[in-house]
Amino acid sequence: MLDSKPSRNRPSVAELKIVIAGGFGVGKTTLVGAISEIPPLTTEEVLTAASQDTDNLEGIGDKTTTTVAMDFGRITFDQPRPMVLFLFGTPGQERFWFIWDDLCLGAVGAVVLVDTRRLEKSFAAVTYFEERDIPFVVAINRFSGGYHYTDEEVRSALELSPSVPYLTCDARDRSSALTVIVTLVQHSLANAASRSLTSHGAHT
Repeated sequence: MLDSKPSRNRPSVAELKIVIAGGFGVGKTTLVGAISEIPPLTTEEVLTAASQDTDNLEGIGDKTTTTVAMDFGRITFDQPRPMVLFLFGTPGQERFWFIWDDLCLGAVGAVVLVDTRRLEKSFAAVTYFEERDIPFVVAINRFSGGYHYTDEEVRSALELSPSVPYLTCDARDRSSALTVIVTLVQHSLANAASRSLTSHGAHT
């Protein structure tokens, strides 16, 4: 596990941009808030009756707010090498998807959070990162009352490549959320190293 604690004035600190994505109400804001070492920036607004026709609350009837632009947090790791991760949470509703391209610009990887109560809401996020060749991991956020599909069932439903890391988490729990972020960072670094080797081999 990577050690996480604030850093001040340390040289050679890598700065990486990470995106936390997924459908409406999957726990993106919660995950960012659980692990950010600074008070997270959120852009949540109260859901109103005017949005009922566009914000489908089926399965998440207790949700009262929604992210309309982004969430932002920061976390610092010491090992295996010093790095600062800037966490950007995407809005989940389809009418705000135009923001995703800006939020994902320069990102080294993404976490796709999944709620098995609304599994179909994750298809668009998976497709988005596949089409843009951005490394990502899939994290099942275990909600009370959620359907407990097998790993094989979820992988099949999302049509995930065997190379995409898959794990479960509780977005409210810092340790659990950190495991997701660590898995993504390791996956992204391994992916970058593999691409570098492939590129080097193509030019030798």
